Amino acid sequence: MRVDYKEDLDLDVDRLQNGWLPVAREWLADAIEALIPEPNALVLATVDADGRPSTRTVLCKGLDADGVVFYTNYDSDKGAQLQHTAYASLTFPWIGIERQLTIRGTAEKVSAEMTAEYFASRPRGSQLGAWASQQSRPISSRAALNDALDAVTAEFEGRDVPVPPHWGGFRVRPETVEFWQGRKSRLHNRIRLTVATGKVERLQP
Repeated sequence: MRVDYKEDLDLDVDRLQNGWLPVAREWLADAIEALIPEPNALVLATVDADGRPSTRTVLCKGLDADGVVFYTNYDSDKGAQLQHTAYASLTFPWIGIERQLTIRGTAEKVSAEMTAEYFASRPRGSQLGAWASQQSRPISSRAALNDALDAVTAEFEGRDVPVPPHWGGFRVRPETVEFWQGRKSRLHNRIRLTVATGKVERLQP
């Protein structure tokens, strides 16, 4: 169960002198090219009202200078937690190419217009599922969930599915961005950029 990383590529602080985004996009492109499953998947960490952390995997649907965007049910556990404590940590676990990218920062809802544009691009089944599922709430059985989907399918038959009022996007605006790259003998590369100051520093692994 022990892997000695063999990647020969190196990452130095000079790579981040023009900001974090070019390298982040390069690494995402490398993950796509390497056929990493779900290369836009990231682990989202939030805290509840008592400060207890929760993690789950979501899909990145936007990566630009303003940060990372993902979509969810605002009434879900993660949605409620982000609205209570508007701070998150995100990690892209590209283990197949021996890299990770971690972004920490404040979270905010995206505009209704941005949500509507993305929702319209989703498959109809996913649109209906957003109406059928009261995400994170208990349900009596799988059959009950299927019944809820059947009900909304019938309700919207023959017309476009609107955006549910409880559904939309969050943007995490980065305060710090850390690039991790596996190296031999566990002497990994860790380079952290503080966005507000532009400070780039190498961290010990």
